[in-house]
Amino acid sequence: MSFQMTEEQRAATDGLRKLLDNVIEPEFLAHGEGFIPREKMSGWMKQLTEFGLINAPHPEEHGGLGLDWVTHLRLFEEVAYTSMDIAIPIVINIVGADLLIQGAPQHLRDKYLPGLMSGDLFISMGISEPDVGSDVAAVSTKAVRDGDHWVINGEKTWISNGEYSDVFICTCKTGPGELTHILIDREEHGYEVRGIPKMALNGQSTAQIFLTDVRVPVGNVIGEVGGGLKNTLVTFERARCHMAAWGYSIGRRAMDEAIKYSQERTQHGKPIAGHQLVAEKIAVMATKIDAARLLALRAADMIDKGIRCDKECAMAKWFGTEIGLEAARDALQIHGGNGVTKEFIVERLLREAIIGPIPDGTTEIQKLIVARAMTGIQAFR
Repeated sequence: MSFQMTEEQRAATDGLRKLLDNVIEPEFLAHGEGFIPREKMSGWMKQLTEFGLINAPHPEEHGGLGLDWVTHLRLFEEVAYTSMDIAIPIVINIVGADLLIQGAPQHLRDKYLPGLMSGDLFISMGISEPDVGSDVAAVSTKAVRDGDHWVINGEKTWISNGEYSDVFICTCKTGPGELTHILIDREEHGYEVRGIPKMALNGQSTAQIFLTDVRVPVGNVIGEVGGGLKNTLVTFERARCHMAAWGYSIGRRAMDEAIKYSQERTQHGKPIAGHQLVAEKIAVMATKIDAARLLALRAADMIDKGIRCDKECAMAKWFGTEIGLEAARDALQIHGGNGVTKEFIVERLLREAIIGPIPDGTTEIQKLIVARAMTGIQAFR
């Protein structure tokens, strides 16, 4: 793959950058850090779909633009640079749409893909439970066959897009050692949603979802009955590329804020950018952010080529989110006392960066995945 953007990619990211800088970021900052109502979030989604967000890497026959995952990741970086509260719903919608394209029966594709591609619908996906995190196979939410329906009972947690969601792809236990993805329509079948307050990223929705005797047609299975674990591993590849971009995009924004501040702030008779320890921090940020981006683009390129890349995606997610955290902390340090005030956004960036190493498998889990790929020995149990 080429490490330079094509002319088309550059034009796409430049146009998107103008929309984000001139329209969306001012509106986002004016809103503050409180919960963003669905109507406002949907409005931003519709604007962003015009620039390829959500629909860029999906086939044209399904309403997408037929571009590649590398181009999409370049576009996603620009949104994450502006606001992770806006970027997270994009991650969920794009990965959810991909899951429908890869495994849903035609009637579900016809019903839900057009709305997802246009930004009118929101999807969410549920794996984690109160007692289930990285150990996906331990899912306890049950779907029991009753004639032409599944009856689902259980609780899911840490569900992104939960309060916005129109549809919910639920990972259910359908038999001993058997996991299955089942699509639940919020209006038709119903489920209860409760938001989860967090230290940051409260503009978008993170929620618990409760399922009590939810009846869903058997035709709402995504993929094959019992194929949920395999589908989840493929989904993780897409999600972890985005999580890597979460990290290095926040890192890039923090670095830019630190550079600007260091050029303007003077101490001991010169801009602090001229002090060696500050200059060293900026140089290290720039180098590691570039390295994180290259890891993620390599993984996205492998996805485009149809090559399994769980190791490469794990590397990218681990390194990208940890570098985002490191860069945000150093940017705040460069700001000194001003960095902990609400006047400068680096304090917000640090709170957002702290979360990154946890979702879609913690840094520790990513390291175990890489080690398993290198040694062939399972370290999970």
